[in-house]
Amino acid sequence: MADDRPSMEADPSVELMLQLRDGNEAAFDDIVQRWQTPLLNFFYRSLGSHEQSEDLTQMVFIRLYRAAPKYQPKARFSTFLFQIARRLLINEYRRSQRKPLDTYDPADLHAYTSDHQERRHAELEEAFEQVLHKLPENQRTAILLLKQQELSYQGIADVMNANESAVKTWIFRARQFLKQELKDWV
Repeated sequence: MADDRPSMEADPSVELMLQLRDGNEAAFDDIVQRWQTPLLNFFYRSLGSHEQSEDLTQMVFIRLYRAAPKYQPKARFSTFLFQIARRLLINEYRRSQRKPLDTYDPADLHAYTSDHQERRHAELEEAFEQVLHKLPENQRTAILLLKQQELSYQGIADVMNANESAVKTWIFRARQFLKQELKDWV
């Protein structure tokens, strides 16, 4: 069994996945605990919907559980996990383009707060979310994986099935666009 163990001792999720593969159901609970919030954040930043984020996060864990019997650690666990997440996100984008968008009242987006700094932060966060959705999918995903999940350029390239120079270009373009669009906020 030791021959398929990765040399990535600093990646405890790989060990948990190997335990799950070997039949330890409790390891799956540990994986969910460890990765639920990062996945929710990734999906929420991409979709802007808590409900969709929760649904997609659950779908990632279902696919992860089903993949466990054939799991072979070839890269960091986060790379493996976010490849699944990215595929689901792309499918969600395709699905949502086939049906009309929900309408909402922008006034519903503002929560009451008496503290000016908290209100300003919330407004900046809302502006960021709106601008983020204007980015092409590859740029949005790359910048979120870099900033939110703290993946390396190579890790992002692995997740997105691209080369590292393409990832660097996407991130550069995303940063330039965000900087331009949010210049009045900063």
